[in-house]
Amino acid sequence: MSCEIVVNNHLIYFYIEVPLKWHQFIEQQIHAQYPYAEITQITDYNIFTKNSTILGAYLTPTKSHVFPLKTYKTMDSDPLSALLNVLSRVYEENSSAAIQFVIRSSKKRWRQKGIHVVREVKKGKRFEEVTNTSILSKVLGMAGGIFNSAFQNSKKDLQSPDGNKPYQISAMEEEMLKGIEQKLTKGGMDVTIRLLSISENEATAKLNLDNLVNAFGQYNYYRFGNSFKAIIPRRQDKLIQSFIYRSFHERRYMIANTEEMASLWHLPLHSTEAPNIKWLQGRTAPPPPNLPTEGLLLGFIDYRGIRKDVKIKEADRRRHLYIIGKSGSGKSVTIANLAIQDIQDGKGVAIVDPHGDLVEAILEHIPKERADDVIIFDPSDIERPIGLNMLAAQSEDQRDFAVQEMISIFYKLFPPEMIGPMFEHNMRNCMLTLMADISNPGTVIDIPRMFTDDEYVKEYLQKVKDPVVRAFWEKEMAKTSDYHKSEMLGYLVSKVGRFVENEMMRNIMGQQKSAFSFRDVMDNNKILLVNLAKGRTGEINAKLLGLIVVAKLQMAAMGRADTKEEDRKDFYLYIDEFQNFVTDSISTILSEARKYKLDLIVAHQYMGQLTDDKGKSDIRDAVLGNVGTMMVGRIGPDDSEILAKEFAPTFGSYDLLNTPQYSFYVKELIDNQASKPFLIGAYPPVKGNSNLAAQIKQLSRLKYGRDRSIVESEILERTKIGESSESAKTDMIEASL
Repeated sequence: MSCEIVVNNHLIYFYIEVPLKWHQFIEQQIHAQYPYAEITQITDYNIFTKNSTILGAYLTPTKSHVFPLKTYKTMDSDPLSALLNVLSRVYEENSSAAIQFVIRSSKKRWRQKGIHVVREVKKGKRFEEVTNTSILSKVLGMAGGIFNSAFQNSKKDLQSPDGNKPYQISAMEEEMLKGIEQKLTKGGMDVTIRLLSISENEATAKLNLDNLVNAFGQYNYYRFGNSFKAIIPRRQDKLIQSFIYRSFHERRYMIANTEEMASLWHLPLHSTEAPNIKWLQGRTAPPPPNLPTEGLLLGFIDYRGIRKDVKIKEADRRRHLYIIGKSGSGKSVTIANLAIQDIQDGKGVAIVDPHGDLVEAILEHIPKERADDVIIFDPSDIERPIGLNMLAAQSEDQRDFAVQEMISIFYKLFPPEMIGPMFEHNMRNCMLTLMADISNPGTVIDIPRMFTDDEYVKEYLQKVKDPVVRAFWEKEMAKTSDYHKSEMLGYLVSKVGRFVENEMMRNIMGQQKSAFSFRDVMDNNKILLVNLAKGRTGEINAKLLGLIVVAKLQMAAMGRADTKEEDRKDFYLYIDEFQNFVTDSISTILSEARKYKLDLIVAHQYMGQLTDDKGKSDIRDAVLGNVGTMMVGRIGPDDSEILAKEFAPTFGSYDLLNTPQYSFYVKELIDNQASKPFLIGAYPPVKGNSNLAAQIKQLSRLKYGRDRSIVESEILERTKIGESSESAKTDMIEASL
């Protein structure tokens, strides 16, 4: 087998090459010591580049194999750190380096030789005599018998002054003897060590190789132990070939015991002080044993070489799905994958997209046979505006809900101190009046006229049955002076005026009849794509329209109370950056929408988006307390502290901070029970049909949009905006005088 450390493209990798029959055993041994290690099987790596200088060397011991090297037990820090720090300095472009340990099990006789050395030294012989490692002894031995005899006599003279007493070993030699004995207590391995340095610059390649050789000096015992020496062969091509094929060199090797080998090569610890290590970004965990085999495909899990699809059952989706992750973490890809599946399965879907890219991506995957089901609401299409009237309601309950939601929307769009109880009071009565005529409701842009045109008020007042609302106009407003009316008008216009005066918004919100029925969308499995690209629609406009769409869908869902539960079809509402399009009533949606089979898939980037300027976290608490399935991509430190509690003890803050791109930690609801969390990957998007998407878009705008000139003339005729504006200005001027 071969254990290797490689730096390539400025990152340090750890590799183990083993025969296939050992594969499973090695994996088990690694996971026994590193439970969260991720092992990836590859064909091989390539660090060689064209026109580069390649230099290599062998490391061999200077003394007999029985002499020990320094190990981690006698060092102040992890010796691996020194090797990795040298590799981390290989930062030049197209430069790389590698340390290769080719290992095989040693034969038994290495231990027998060690036992012999210990026994002979204890009898009174010198280390040099027993191991025959003295350079002087070797030289004289080669010179002939005379010189050898003279040398042996000189050694005897050194042995003792009178030639009779045995040699007494020193304290240091005694320690070395213990070191040999300790080395013999552990298993031995034959190890060929190769170093390789590659760079476009020869001097750089040599420098990096020298640094690697020097880094191994930390293992040396310079007198009474072993040390390394570098051998740079003339035939570098043979060394490179041996490196590639991981060949064992029968002459250039050493015998290391397990402790020494662990000091030379081991997987890094979190305490290992070295930059540029290719760390595992996030830990994995085994999938739940009851992982669903049917339902919506969320992604895949790859755990210890076993890959499985991860799905969620339809019943569990009714508890809603929550996705959080930084920009670029893969949220949009995941949402697109999920929505496309629902669409291709013939289900009813609504997508609220604040950027526009998500809608465009999904459009390309809509089957041709579902083209008639598609409704594209794109406010930026000013030539064929689609009507959206928040004040259109079919029942008293819906009217009350719509009014409350509109007031909540204004609180969402403006600071609370700019709203207040008087604004609520006037707006509520005004909107209830405009909603009194179910067949001919007013719109939001009619609100200013209600305070400037008494005849217009009388038209709607005829339909009002609520005595409180009638009293507001007949008693309260009738006794209000023109000065206070103008003051009230200015207050309302400051909130509503920006939408009345904006031509795009006026043509959408000023149409009395909405272009489509939200109830029909839900009950008949339609596809509603809401493109609220802020760059084309405007941030405030996009927020208002998104809030209205979500509120209308909630109204439609609650309207399903008139249908038996078993007859209600699941409808899936996807909201990206959902914090912009929900009010404090989100807790109601999450808790009650399930009964009406409105299933939410909501996504955003970070938790701070779910708290208001005063630090209120009602929306955040509602989400974390009510969602059934949670998917967390890469997040920031603040969010990791909050969400780590949801994934403990399996995962912690470190994992959530280092989630790989297009991967998510999932806490899935399975059969209404929360599973243990695990890591999944998202499937990459598939190329769609852009031509078909363009045709579907054109079909939708022709079916649901109306000609701009017709819409403008209708609004002008009904609201008499010009006259109302002049009247309002006159009233305010007179009041100021």
